[in-house]
Amino acid sequence: MSRTASPTAQDFVPFATAALDFHCALNVPGGPLVTTRAELDALHAHLVSLHGLLDAHAVRTGQLVPIEGDQLSAARTRIWQAVDHVHAAYHAAPRHGSGEVPDREACQAGLPEDAPELTICQRHQRTAHLVRRRTTPADLHAPFTGLVRH
Repeated sequence: MSRTASPTAQDFVPFATAALDFHCALNVPGGPLVTTRAELDALHAHLVSLHGLLDAHAVRTGQLVPIEGDQLSAARTRIWQAVDHVHAAYHAAPRHGSGEVPDREACQAGLPEDAPELTICQRHQRTAHLVRRRTTPADLHAPFTGLVRH
């Protein structure tokens, strides 16, 4: 079994990183600015995708090189924590137009107030299901996720 991807496989991660840098340079001006709900939704989607990529690597790598797999699992956990914070920021952000800040309970229905365009809550709940299968509550709340094996 090979430990590395095919040498002919296209690596899109550097392009995704460059696109984020370009987006930030063009769309996030200096000075005080409230982040829009649409921007938070897009950022949430990006972090969920990154979580999925790290999950795939952690599961596959952990079978071959447990120490590396542990580190990737720790990174996956930290990304989930970032996903959860961005989701909370979305619900704390003012609504477009009214400026009203909705209750977090709006997420329980599975669709945010701006649905169907923004589906942050559905995406968050799908990812949370995977997180519950792969991570313990203790892992999610530990101040340090770096495991040490000898």
